Amino acid sequence: MDFPFYDSPNTAVIVCCHITDGGKPILYVSHDEDDGMWQFLCGSVHETDEARLVSLKYIYDLDHSVGILRDMPYGYYAERNTQDDNWVVKKR
Repeated sequence: MDFPFYDSPNTAVIVCCHITDGGKPILYVSHDEDDGMWQFLCGSVHETDEARLVSLKYIYDLDHSVGILRDMPYGYYAERNTQDDNWVVKKR
């Protein structure tokens, strides 16, 4: 499967440790307006020390469903209740 994002596969993104270390699904994705940074979170409340930096390709390999969000503009976020639900995109 081709890498769908316009950003480079080695683009640094933020992910919570609950996903990388705990195996929780990605339920919340943010494309930050101020710096264009992608964040991939489990939907829980997080502390700063729970953030990890990984590549966008790492996230895509973990969950191909995030590829559908490649066109999500800066300042928007997407969420879903479970890994099997469709993404709902909203403006921040």
